[in-house]
Amino acid sequence: MSLLAVRGLRKAFGDHVVLRSLDLDVERGECVVLIGPSGCGKSTVLRCVNLLERVDDGVITLDGLDITDPRVDADAVRARMGIVFQSYNLFPHLTVLDNVILAPVRVHRVPREVARERGLEMLRRVGLEEKAGARPDSLSGGQQQRVAIARSMVNDPELLLLDEVTSALDPELVGDVLDLLASLRRDGVTMIVATHEMGFARDVADTVVFLDGGGVVETGPPAHVLEHPRHERTQRFLARLR
Repeated sequence: MSLLAVRGLRKAFGDHVVLRSLDLDVERGECVVLIGPSGCGKSTVLRCVNLLERVDDGVITLDGLDITDPRVDADAVRARMGIVFQSYNLFPHLTVLDNVILAPVRVHRVPREVARERGLEMLRRVGLEEKAGARPDSLSGGQQQRVAIARSMVNDPELLLLDEVTSALDPELVGDVLDLLASLRRDGVTMIVATHEMGFARDVADTVVFLDGGGVVETGPPAHVLEHPRHERTQRFLARLR
């Protein structure tokens, strides 16, 4: 059984249909990378999976549980996932460590000392343990994004969702964040990554999914989709990038 299975996902905003009967599978330990033109629905897929958007039609199951069932506790489902957005969304009045452990302490009622040790472990993992007492504004954009990733990982999520996490960064800072994601991939973290970084997709993804027109146009290993795309729409998209 796939960790995540999406069947017939449909989402519209008013008259604008963003997703039309989209199917997607993610296996445990897999890195699935979503690519496609702006507006193709990459971010909407992630927000629907995390139940931040109401699904209009279709079924999403997480480890066999239908999370689109209206009787499901959405907060309990979100606690099983981590999500990182383009913007860092760090609280400027809190230290880096306090930002990381805010949810475990306030939401999950983890004792502060236990949460602190876990938070420091996560900061160590992203290479920022020495910044634990700093304020977010004193960090570079790349460092702030790594803190946001540490925050998403502190509860040991079953699934990590990453939405264009390098798009707001200066070009010289992108590499550090992508290296961190590659490290998480090697550690077996299950991830869905929406990105325009084709090098990352080529080097790190297990599966690349090209979205357009509200659905999956082409999916497969990076070597197939990126190097030898079969669909004419995929070929045009990649040709423009090159």
